[in-house]
Amino acid sequence: MAASSEAIENIVVIGSGPAGTTAAIYAARANLAPLLITGYQDGGIAGGQLMTTTHVENFPGFPDGILGPDLMDRCRAQAERWGTRVIEADVEALDLSRRPFSITVEGRTIRTQALILATGASANRLHCPGEDTYWSRGISACAICDGATPQFRDAELAVVGGGDSACEEAVYLTKYGSHVHLIVRRGELRASRAMADRVLANPNITVHWNRQVGHFSGGEWLEALHLLDGGGEPAEVLPVRGLFYAIGHTPNTRLVQGQLQLDAAGYVVTRPGGPETSVEGVLAAGDVADDQWRQAITAAASGCQAALAAERWLSHHDLAVTVAREPVDPIAADLPQPTSTATEASFDPAALWQGGSYALRRLYHESDRPLLVVYTSPSCGPCHVFKPQLKRVLQELQGAAQGVEIDLEADPDIATQAGVTGTPTVQLFLRKELRQQWRGVQQRSVVREAIDGLLAGVA
Repeated sequence: MAASSEAIENIVVIGSGPAGTTAAIYAARANLAPLLITGYQDGGIAGGQLMTTTHVENFPGFPDGILGPDLMDRCRAQAERWGTRVIEADVEALDLSRRPFSITVEGRTIRTQALILATGASANRLHCPGEDTYWSRGISACAICDGATPQFRDAELAVVGGGDSACEEAVYLTKYGSHVHLIVRRGELRASRAMADRVLANPNITVHWNRQVGHFSGGEWLEALHLLDGGGEPAEVLPVRGLFYAIGHTPNTRLVQGQLQLDAAGYVVTRPGGPETSVEGVLAAGDVADDQWRQAITAAASGCQAALAAERWLSHHDLAVTVAREPVDPIAADLPQPTSTATEASFDPAALWQGGSYALRRLYHESDRPLLVVYTSPSCGPCHVFKPQLKRVLQELQGAAQGVEIDLEADPDIATQAGVTGTPTVQLFLRKELRQQWRGVQQRSVVREAIDGLLAGVA
């Protein structure tokens, strides 16, 4: 939803992970009508780091665990249910030098009395020789996004890292690879005991202690990792088809450099025990200000603190403009629904979006409209972010183009034939001819312009 460029917001929350969505929930329930700017590509994806995890098993209330993307879908739906307005875009600039604070997003300026910074952190890279050559050709920062792709099935794979994320990814990859190597720089795992025990007990995982990656080799695709020992000397060479990074994160503080006090590692400095920053009216929550705990539950708790602190600050300065919510009890939350798989009986040649190989075959051979083929997997967080944008494009085109979703786990052979190496991957066809392909999350306008170009040529 768009915000007026004239009105002054009570609270703007930047970031949509556990910290940002929790802050939005509390601010919305205080009738402050917060505006949540989710982020889109800058510093990761909307929804934060949980969008690239599988089962979250330590978040209270889910005794059997919950997929990270599903948890974030629920958090966002809860925030929207209580009146949070959402802009799905990256913030381009902040001006904290005067009040109201100014935020530039999608080419326009939004002013706000209070700001909650919940921009999280981004995954680190190794910067080893050969990394750029094999990035997306065997090297990935997201096992959950790419592990199910055909190139990694029944192949030896590796994960580098020693924390919970690394252990989780190693266990996850055993579903697809023939064997998984976990490369640990030290002589012990930093992961929780439960995750470490799970790795050490798995016969399909080999842990390489006191090792680090030296360089990569291969042809068109990654073929081997050259490891170094603790002293930096050459050690073993692992013949692997895939390497997945889980080596920590860097806080996303680019927007506030020179405006807020940061520590030596780049984290926002807050008041001990509270979310207040060096600028009055600016609060920080989640991993952007947490260099120690970095858990979903602590991020959510800090989002709660930030919202309550912002509410108190606004009230103290007589700046809060509350809204009357109608109805008093909001309607049930609207959660994303999985795409149904079309069959011969249910296939609709006019549908804007449907799933499965049957729909793909029919539309590929019979449709004279541009066709988006979207390759996803159930645990792919970026897919959760990108699919609504693609559906929005198709709705705007009012039937001039169509979309088919292919689940890599349900239809791996189709993905192999299409040369898909990760999710999300989008291919744009017209009359059986591949016209364009995108890997990863793209701006909605990029896809729209490509389809518009095809339609103009048809006309």
